[in-house]
Amino acid sequence: MKFGISYSTPHHGVDPDKLAAFARLAEECGFESLYVPEHIVLYPGARIGHFELPPTLPYADPLDALTFVAAHTERILLGTGVLLLPYHHPVTLAKRLATIDVLSKGRMRLLTVGLGALPGEAAAVGVDFAGRGRRADEAIDVLRLLWAGGEEGVGFTGEFFDLDGLCSYPKPHGATTLPIHVGGSSRAAARRAGLRGDGFYPGGRLRPEELAALWELARTTAAGAGRDPDALEYTRFGAIDMPEGRAEELAAQGVTRLVVSPSTTEPDEQRAELSAFAERFFL
Repeated sequence: MKFGISYSTPHHGVDPDKLAAFARLAEECGFESLYVPEHIVLYPGARIGHFELPPTLPYADPLDALTFVAAHTERILLGTGVLLLPYHHPVTLAKRLATIDVLSKGRMRLLTVGLGALPGEAAAVGVDFAGRGRRADEAIDVLRLLWAGGEEGVGFTGEFFDLDGLCSYPKPHGATTLPIHVGGSSRAAARRAGLRGDGFYPGGRLRPEELAALWELARTTAAGAGRDPDALEYTRFGAIDMPEGRAEELAAQGVTRLVVSPSTTEPDEQRAELSAFAERFFL
């Protein structure tokens, strides 16, 4: 079992000293990875389900934040939870991700993408909300083409992107691609993970039977597409205060990574909380 930790700038604030200290603490405690969420823009009345998002929440750009984290750490892997893929152009995104991976010496390896749930956010960046799933599928394909392509250039013709003879350098650090995990709580997200993803990261508000059904769908979809379902990583949310036995239960369900969040923004309390977690699971 691998363990990641989430740093939510809307909850913790965008303070460079606190972010750097938190990242170093997570690395010191032995966490494999650090995840940052994304919203590109908010607006009054924006809702996800029954929860209204205050428009003043300070969502930092996740890739800029992870670049900052990389500069203040040495080992911890960098993750997004989730990057709203349809709202990014894959040509510029491929360049940004490869650059972070090179500068961090191969640590931009837990890119997790989702579709976004706010119609106003899609409209703000000129994306058709209803078509964002198909756009994300094409974007995944374009990213992989650009990373793997050589000096002869690559082309792509789809509903949303039309490219011809493009070269994108630098390449990821020592690799021809970067892993792309798919986040989301829908059957479409599970199918996308099986068809195109390197892993599946479902939402945290699902019942156990719903999670099991989605994971099985991701695996059967992968198998049906001629892919190895056992190669898919399965990431889930976990509680920072969970007992040791809980991780063993989830591992038996196929979970390969748990991502926890601190319950406090107070640095001393965070240190105690993360250290206690490390004593239970890493030492």
